[in-house]
This record gives sequence, structure tokens and C-alpha cells, in this order.
Amino acid sequence: MGPKPKKSGSKKKKITKAERLKLLQEEEERRLKEEEEARLKHEKEEMERLEMQRIEKEKWNRLEAKDLERRNEELEELRLLEGCFPEAEKLKQETRLLSQWEHYLQCDGSPDPSVAQEMNTFISLWKEKTNETFEEVIEKSKVVLNLIEKLKFILLEISPCDLQDKDIIQYKGSILQLQELLHLKFNVATEILLRQASTLADLDSGNMEKIIKDENVTLYVWANLKKNPRYRSVRFSETQIGFEIPRILATSDIALRLLHTHYDHVSTLHLVSTPSKEDISSVTESVKDDVDNVKKTISKEAEEKFKQQEKGSHLIQEEEIKVEEEQGDIEVKMSSAEEESEAIKCELEMKVLSETILAAQLLLVENSSEKPEFFEDNMVDLCQFTTLGGIYHLDILELPPQCKRVKGWMIVEICKEGLQKYTYPPETTEELETENAFPPIEVTLEVHENVIFFEDPMVARWDAEGKHWRTDGISNVFYKPKERLVTFSLETFGPLTLIQDAHVNMPYQSWELRPLDVNKVLLTVTTVFTEIQIQIKENLCMLSSIKLRDKKHVSILEGKWMTPIPFIIALKEAGLNIFPTRYSHFYVIINNKVPLVEVKAYRQMALLSSAFAFGWSKWNLLCNSTKVVFKVREHLTEECTETPNWAILMFSGDRAQRLKITEESEAFSEALKEETEFHSTLYHMLKDCASKEAMEKVRSSNCQFVNSVCHMLLSTRLLSYS
Repeated sequence: MGPKPKKSGSKKKKITKAERLKLLQEEEERRLKEEEEARLKHEKEEMERLEMQRIEKEKWNRLEAKDLERRNEELEELRLLEGCFPEAEKLKQETRLLSQWEHYLQCDGSPDPSVAQEMNTFISLWKEKTNETFEEVIEKSKVVLNLIEKLKFILLEISPCDLQDKDIIQYKGSILQLQELLHLKFNVATEILLRQASTLADLDSGNMEKIIKDENVTLYVWANLKKNPRYRSVRFSETQIGFEIPRILATSDIALRLLHTHYDHVSTLHLVSTPSKEDISSVTESVKDDVDNVKKTISKEAEEKFKQQEKGSHLIQEEEIKVEEEQGDIEVKMSSAEEESEAIKCELEMKVLSETILAAQLLLVENSSEKPEFFEDNMVDLCQFTTLGGIYHLDILELPPQCKRVKGWMIVEICKEGLQKYTYPPETTEELETENAFPPIEVTLEVHENVIFFEDPMVARWDAEGKHWRTDGISNVFYKPKERLVTFSLETFGPLTLIQDAHVNMPYQSWELRPLDVNKVLLTVTTVFTEIQIQIKENLCMLSSIKLRDKKHVSILEGKWMTPIPFIIALKEAGLNIFPTRYSHFYVIINNKVPLVEVKAYRQMALLSSAFAFGWSKWNLLCNSTKVVFKVREHLTEECTETPNWAILMFSGDRAQRLKITEESEAFSEALKEETEFHSTLYHMLKDCASKEAMEKVRSSNCQFVNSVCHMLLSTRLLSYS
């Protein structure tokens, strides 16, 4: 065993109690010192924060005071600029009067649709006319459809506040009479055609087939002359349109008619085309109070001014008689006083008109508080869905007695009852196996070439008793998008239509409004399915282009300039619906804004649209309903940079401010951009940083152009539906 290791001589020195206390004391002192330093640092930081807050509050108060100080001046300047809206309305009224006068001068025999007597005479004379061929009725239908369109535009274009109840009843009554008479005429013409079926029979099949096409109507008719039980497949020549019929129809004296009207005169009869007076009064109550106040104030001012002018003119008159006795000068001064009083009256009219226009604009962005009446299963809610491509009137008709040639004469038996429908399936039958004897009929229809379906169309049938569209009684629906063919099985014949969700393109993904030229802009609306570009100039709109999933789509509407209301109707009828109704918020999740804020924003954006581009901002979703947020930049040339320098603006109706955040910021903040101020209007907000050229362009904008841009913004409601 080796030697034992030596015990370590460096033993730890034992800490005495005094030393331990000293260490603890030092540590406590250090802790207290650190706490004191931290407290002082926190106090300093808090003081700095409070000082910063105080400075910011002072700055904010200064900006608010400055804004308040110039508010009246800015609002007055905006009021003068917004005088373009009543000016545009006056021009529209003058245009309507001029078109009435031009119609009177033309003297072409067509009635003025707004004159009840002329319309009644036109309808009575056409009712008396008999034995019109289908081609003659089609030709006449062009005049009739034009009259119906004019009446619809009158109901839509004239402000509801200006329309009298008796006029609304008259116009709607004329529309109904024309629609019903037109359909009756088509039925009579079909009967005349079917009487000649045997003379028009096809040599191969022995049956009659006829197709008559026009821009508004297409007729397909087939008459079963041979009654061959094996002839079950009816296909109209050079088309895939037709029917698969059961044996009972193949052996009956029947005709099959498909009358495709490219318009809808079925469902629109039961839709209200103008808001009710209650709706108008609820929206315009406060505005009407303003109008009354304006009237009272201006009337007093006018009265006082006129009295002063009258008094002044009398004094002038006496003075002139005493000094010069020149009657001519007195007359000039009297007439100038009358002119001034006339100017005051004109100013009053424009103020009242301006308030009425604001009321009508508020009506365009109003959301109904009540959802449409309850709809049963299989009933089509026309506030949620829309009919597209017109109406397919499918009828099985009893074949009328045929013309016979006797000794050079054509003899035909005329049935007093007129065209009779063949009931299928019969209401009473003795057949034991009813389902096998009367199975559903397979139908193949072609979708109108000018209509876009973003989803497979649904098929609906008209319930004449309930006066609504239904989806029951229709099965095995199959759509071929490339061929544009819809095939389905149908239990009973009658009017059919194809329907699509009216809000398939809502909410929008983004939008942009940018200038193209003097008084010309391009509005781009991007949805899930499409990108729609609309050009606006003066009082006209045009569909510039449509992109479907990055592919350009050609529409007959492209290149056609129309006034806003006919243009909106045309886009809806083509399936390009980006125009919400007062019920749309029940079917779409929207970013709902206060109506007055929304209207004020659109009015001012329209005023500035000649020189500034506006665009969608993601922050608009995150601010509350009393404010709107969008992008804006000056845009004077066609050259568009890849990374445009957008500013983010927030507007609350009576305050505009530029925000510090950008589209790429991580969180929303209402902090002001450095070195910017508040303003009461968007116009003055942008004036701060705009070029002289831009503001000159804005001030020289055409009133009809500004009005058209505003109407399109109000109709698309970009700030609530994006």
C-alpha cells in the first residue's frame, strides 16, 4: 500500500457572521440601487411618454382647431363644386324635353310612351288588326319592345321624388298591356302558321318543321302530321335543340312550340321597378326638412333683397327724375333688379334640386331592414337569383284544322276558341300505369349566346297560379358549357327560364378607378370569376373588356356607348351583375358603411376622378362603419409605373386624413402621415399635395361626366361590397 495522500492544506476560509451580514447588506444596497435606477428610468420614460402624448395632443388639437377654422370655407367651396350634380340633372331634363319635341316633329306614327292617350290609341289599333303572320308580328314587336324599354327607363331615370303616383300607375299599366298584347299576337300568329302545316310539310318525314329567327325572338315549331309511333326524337334542323317525346304524343294531333323570347316579360311583371313612397320618405325625411329650411331661408333673403332693390330702384328713379329725367336709365336699373331677383329664385331652385338629388343618391345605397317575404322550398327568390337569357315558352298545342285546296280556293275551318293547348299529362286518365304512359319529356335548350353563366345554370318553371318561378317538376339537369346546351326532364310544359345567383360576383375582390383622358375614366372591378372594365365619358358608359379566368371574353356590349341606366340593365341581362340591390346585404357578407358617408365619398371621388386614381385598400375592412379607407394617387398621364406611389386616405364624411400606414403595414392604425393635416373634404385633402395641373383638371371637369362616374360608384357600391 502506498502512502496516504496528504490532507489539503488550502481549506476554505470560514466566513464570519459579520462578513455574511456585510455581503447581504451590499447585495441589498445593490438591489435597492438597481430598483431606484429602474424607477427613475421608468419615471423618465413615463414623463417622456406623457410629454410626447402632450405634444401629440397639442398637435392634434392644433390640427383640429385649424380644420374647424377653415371648415365652413372648405364646405362652401365643395358646395360650389358639387353644383355639377344639379347642373347635370337640369341637362337631363332638357334632353328629355328635347327628345319629346324631336319625337313630335318626326311624326312617324309611333306614340309618345309618356302620353296615356297616345298609348291607348296605339294599343287599340293594334288589337283591331287581325291575320298578322309571325314575321309581321316580329317586325311590330321591335316598336313594342322599344316602347316598353322607354317606359322602364322613365320609371328608373326620373327621381322617385319627382314621379307622381298616377304617372307610375299609368306607365306600369302601359307596360303590362303591351307585354300581354305582344304575347297574344304571337299566339294568334302561331295558330295561322299551324293552319298551313300540311302545305309546309317536309318531304322526308312528312311532318312540318319551322324556325323563325330575329334579334329579340326565336320560334321553333314542329307539327305531328304523320303520327308515327316510332318518331320519338324531335330535333330542329342544324341544331341540337329538341325533345324526346313519349308514344302518346308521337301518335297525337299535336304541335310542339318553343318560343324563345330573349327578354323576360314573365317575372318582371311582378317585380317593383320603383321604390315605394314609404321607402323614399324614410330615407329623405331629414333631407326634406333641409329643403324646407333652405326654402324658408332663401325666401326670406330673396324677399329682403327684392325689397331693398325695389326701394333702391325707387330712390334711383326719383334721383334720376330730379337730376337728369332719363327714363331709359331707370328702366335699365329696374330690369337689373328683376334679373337679380330671378337669379335668387334660380339659386333657390338649384339648392332644392341639389337636396333632392342627394335624397335620390341616398336611396341608391339604402339597405332594406326587412328581408323579402318567406319563400317555400322549390320557390325561386328573385332577390337572390336572376333570370338570364330570356324565357323559353314550351307548349304542346292541339293541331288546328288544316287548309284544303278546293277548286283553286284555300278553305280552312276557323276555331272560335283559337289556339288550344294540349294538356300533358291529362288531368284525368283511365290508364292504369299513368307514370309509364305519361313520362317526363326530355328537353334540350340552347343558352343565349350573349349571356355569361359563371356557374352551371339552374332551370325553373313558371307557376301561373302562384305567380312565381319553381324548380320542382324538373330533373336530370345537365349542362354542356362548350356547346352551351342544357338538357333536362320536364313533367309539365309552360314558360321556363335559366337562373343564376344574382350575387355570384359579390363581394368584389378589388377595384380601381383611374383617369384615361379629359373627362374619361376606366373603372375596373375584379371578382372571383372575372375582371370587368368599364369606360365612362360625359354622360355615357361602355364595357371595355371582360376577362374570365385570365382569358379575354368577347361580348356584344363591348364598344357600345350607353347612358348609365340602360348600360347597367344591359350588363345585368348579360349576366355581368356588379350592381347590388337594397336586399343584397341579406345574401352577401358585406363591409356595410353608413349611407351618408358612402354617398359623400362617391360624390367627392367622382369630382376628383379627372386627375386622381382611386383603388381598393385592405384597411377598409378594419375601420368601423362610420369611416371608409381607400388608396389614392395623382394620375395625369397614361404611363403607369409598376409600383405606383399610393397614399392611404381615411374619410368620415366630414373629415379626410392621410394615414401613416401603407398596404404592406402589419396592423391598422389611424395615425396621421407626418407633415399632413386634417381637411373637411377629400378635395382639400388632395389639394395639399397635388400639382396645379391636376387641380385645374378637376375644376374644369364636365358636370355630366362627374354625375355619370358618381352614378356608377353608387350603383356598384365599391366601398361596402369589396
